Amino acid sequence: MTSITFLCQRYLKEVQTSEMYMTAQRTVKTGLVASAIVSSWTWAATLLTSTEVAYKYGVSGPIWYASGAVVQVLLFAVLAIELKRRAPNAHTFLEVVLVRYGKGAHTVYLLFSLLTNIIVTAMLLLGGSAVINYLTGMHTIAACFLLPLGVIIYTLFGGIKATFMSDYAHTVVIFIIIISFVFTVYASSPKIGSISTMYDLLVAASEKSPIADNQDGSLITMSSLQALIFGIINIVGNFGTVFVDNAYWQRAIAAHPQYAVKAYLIGGLSWFAIPFTLATTMGLAGRALQIDITPFAVSQGLVLPDVAVAILGPAGGFACLVLVFMAVTSASSAELIAVSSVMTYDVYRTYLRPEASGKEVVRFSHACVISFGLLMGVLAVLLNLTGINLGYLYTLMGVLISSAVLPLTLTLLWSKQNKLAAILSPLFGFCAAVSTWLAVTYRLYGTITVNTTSQNYPMMSGNIVALVSPLFIILPLSLISPDRFDFDATRQIEQVLDDAQGQTVIAASEEELASMAKSSRFAKISSIVLSLALFILWPLPMFFSRYVFSKSFFTGWVTVSIIWVFLGFLAVGVYPVFEGRYTLMNMAREIGRDLTGRRVPNLPQGTHLSEEHIDIYTVEKKVNLHSS
Repeated sequence: MTSITFLCQRYLKEVQTSEMYMTAQRTVKTGLVASAIVSSWTWAATLLTSTEVAYKYGVSGPIWYASGAVVQVLLFAVLAIELKRRAPNAHTFLEVVLVRYGKGAHTVYLLFSLLTNIIVTAMLLLGGSAVINYLTGMHTIAACFLLPLGVIIYTLFGGIKATFMSDYAHTVVIFIIIISFVFTVYASSPKIGSISTMYDLLVAASEKSPIADNQDGSLITMSSLQALIFGIINIVGNFGTVFVDNAYWQRAIAAHPQYAVKAYLIGGLSWFAIPFTLATTMGLAGRALQIDITPFAVSQGLVLPDVAVAILGPAGGFACLVLVFMAVTSASSAELIAVSSVMTYDVYRTYLRPEASGKEVVRFSHACVISFGLLMGVLAVLLNLTGINLGYLYTLMGVLISSAVLPLTLTLLWSKQNKLAAILSPLFGFCAAVSTWLAVTYRLYGTITVNTTSQNYPMMSGNIVALVSPLFIILPLSLISPDRFDFDATRQIEQVLDDAQGQTVIAASEEELASMAKSSRFAKISSIVLSLALFILWPLPMFFSRYVFSKSFFTGWVTVSIIWVFLGFLAVGVYPVFEGRYTLMNMAREIGRDLTGRRVPNLPQGTHLSEEHIDIYTVEKKVNLHSS
């Protein structure tokens, strides 16, 4: 990734100004943004927890995981285009909060934002270090520090553009490994080898070890109460980790306005294939082969490596190791640059050096990347020592951060939400959620421990209260004394350019504004329709039907998951290459000229070229113009 950054600087004339480092000049196209979204949302938990719930609940687990976590990305398409319309020069979503409500509200959402980044990065390192320790014997503490090390290096040199490049590469590898697992389990494995055999083995496993709260104890039914409860926890908790995580806002900021909405919709639908297909394949294979895994190992996310080794031997362990490594490092890079951006623009330039130049901004962001990477290694070690694992943190995250979702969303979408409501509602929601979570735990189990607080009913209660309770503050306060914000102030947020240029406000043309208004309407309709289809219209009727899959229905179910993963690979693996074909050809041509000594370098003003060189230079410029 560091080498790719060097090539982009040498052959595409990309200079690491502060705007390039943090926003990629706001020009990234659909395919690359979509692959970055997939990569950012593919945590260790995406691979490990989705397989875990498939192992625990059967075919319903992958659907509730995938549906519960894709809705947020699809709906975020609305916020992405509204941010482009109402704050086109913003670097973080917190800048919008600052301009609209002032420093009091800014501090509140700054704390929620950093807490979100800390929780997400902790989950990445906890899940990754557990799998690496389990498969290789590497000490967990060593893994906690070594995992972010390479990420720190390429993020330090390349900024957000390097994270986009790594996101693409890692996404391709993840899809290829998942496809290889699919073909192994359903085609070549002597232990399973076909969808029909998988069905027969799951029926036998259901009879031997029936699943509590599943229809007839079956693994092959969507009628699973505990899976439904997990789905509710999942959808509520993940609103916080998308809407309050600056990494997703940064992808919206980096995207060209023309491509932002399509990128989030394509990225969300492509991501759906990863937990759906992987968990349906590997989680069910664990049950089909009746692999005995302890509850503690299941909660650590070790179902996937156990099943991979059982099916493919050491090769399966290696594939799982690469899979988890790719997920952890690519998502970690997104978190590193997100925290760096928040600390740089919302702490350094807001409270410490408001007049900081572009070079000073880049220097400070470098320091933040290094510091946060090391601090998260320390936090992951501490969590490991306290016994807090990936599964616990995954279900708890919504309790801690989802109370900021509604007021933050309305900051960009509703002009009447006032300052007092914006400040009080997330704090009230946080206190109410934590109180509910602990009270329900004590009421049901009589004691408050890591084990009792991790149960589904307390977690579900706390998560729902966190997301919904802020409304009881927002609506009365805002309707009694409505704000009249017109977003003109947020449109005046300035870009930070290099020292020679200072700062400037770049406004969209009338044509661009009309195009973005059209994109906004499309985003609202399409995201809501897709979200309702994936979380309500598909799984809920099947839950209430109490239907246990027949062999033909199960065959169709698995076939849909396989088709979906191939379509996802085409969308975020093949399409970005097609979209950037001219840039890639141009770079290849420049590298060829460089190797043969025919490349025309950037020359100082007044330098004279020979006639032959002028011809080459002229052709090159025409090619570049055509590519643009």
